[in-house]
Amino acid sequence: MKESDITILNLNMLYLKYFDRVDRELHIPLGPLYLTRALEDAGFAVDFRDYQLNSYEDPFSIDNCIDYLHGSAPIIGISVMANLLPFAVLLSRELKRRNPGKTVVLGGVGAKAVEAEILRRFPEIDVVAYGEGEVAGPILVDCLVNRKPLSRCPNIYYRESGRVVRNEPCSRITRLAAIPYPAYDRIDLEQYNGIGMITSRGCPFRCTFCSVAPVWDFQPCLRSSEDIITEMKYLRERSRSDLFLFQDEYFLASPERAKDFSRKLLASGLKVRWKAFGRVNLIDREAMELMTKSGCVEIRYGVESGCEEILERTVKGFDLEKAISVVSESAEIFPSVDAFFIWGFPFETMEQFYQTVFLMSSFRMIGVRVLPSLLCYLPQTKIYDELDKDKLEFSYEMIPEYMITGHETCSGFGIEVDDAHRSIYDFILENRELFPGFFHCDIEGNIKPKLDVLTELGFYRSIVQYEPTESCGAHSPRVRTSETAPPR
Repeated sequence: MKESDITILNLNMLYLKYFDRVDRELHIPLGPLYLTRALEDAGFAVDFRDYQLNSYEDPFSIDNCIDYLHGSAPIIGISVMANLLPFAVLLSRELKRRNPGKTVVLGGVGAKAVEAEILRRFPEIDVVAYGEGEVAGPILVDCLVNRKPLSRCPNIYYRESGRVVRNEPCSRITRLAAIPYPAYDRIDLEQYNGIGMITSRGCPFRCTFCSVAPVWDFQPCLRSSEDIITEMKYLRERSRSDLFLFQDEYFLASPERAKDFSRKLLASGLKVRWKAFGRVNLIDREAMELMTKSGCVEIRYGVESGCEEILERTVKGFDLEKAISVVSESAEIFPSVDAFFIWGFPFETMEQFYQTVFLMSSFRMIGVRVLPSLLCYLPQTKIYDELDKDKLEFSYEMIPEYMITGHETCSGFGIEVDDAHRSIYDFILENRELFPGFFHCDIEGNIKPKLDVLTELGFYRSIVQYEPTESCGAHSPRVRTSETAPPR
């Protein structure tokens, strides 16, 4: 049997530890599996490992993670999001110390906008990959395996003669139907919660706080309804689950797209349930009714604020009247409706915040699930770019929901960090420019007063939301509906 050319480690995890239990959701690692399929199709032997499936009592021990990588290939590719980027860097450091001959490639969206600085500070990481991997990934592995110059490889940062070099990206894949399915054969679908899929890549909207759209340079590419449904049939035959989680932010690219998909899904005879994100300015009543009829059990809208001035300043692309109208109408039609709100904007006055709280309370009264999230400053966002960085502060008691790492223990009194994991936060503090998502703006004057209001009204049970995994949007397999699953 051929030895593996590369080990791909999926380090994207949703893991929340309490003093008496652990909450975790297992999601199909689509990005690493798309890359695995591309590499295998190019003739490379891939050792794929999903760290979500580890059974360690402490998954966030560096020693345990290195043990999980025992017998790995000479090249190790680590896929990571921003919340576990500090852990990934420290893992790479120790991995390279014990195995100096291995090549470590950092991938995923976690290093977006700080790729060059990571290479300058951490010699343990050899390459940072960015953008789509289906084309660039095989080129990179070919260069590394056959010792070809990395200058030939697009979509990477690397070192050459002591300096960091950024190679130009390859062209975006605009025809998503041409991409082979992820390497589903490398996993057991039954181990995961729901069936994750993508229906598009990229979003054209420029919300100033969004960290996802910049990854795709604000250029969306859409799959056809037929292509989506064909993959759904393929997966439905291989899984006991009938729940599909559309993982992308731009399924609702237009009311017409939603209607076309819903009609064709109904015509296909495929009996499934599905969840998706939506935008209040890209849906109408006919689309809502068709979506529900075709099996949509949950729609989730990013409303973000109940203040017109904040919506304008964050470039949401719709007004308050539209948000109220569409969310209210959706609550009459969909089995479950969620509304996301962001709090903690550095420029948001308490009066503006109270307008948001009023809207949150109003939505809750009509049965909408309200999901507040503390603003997260990631390097690729415009809101971070415009921020006075000297105002960023760190608190060991609270972390934005999207930056929960699993190192913390959550309780009714907030977050506690035990001595075994204290070093991860020391590392974050030493490298604040790389990990700004863990920091806040004006804790005493901005964050705590707003948190007190949200806690008093029952939107939070403590200084950290009790179930932050609920904020993971269409990724979450939890569905608020009493309907039984439709038969296969």
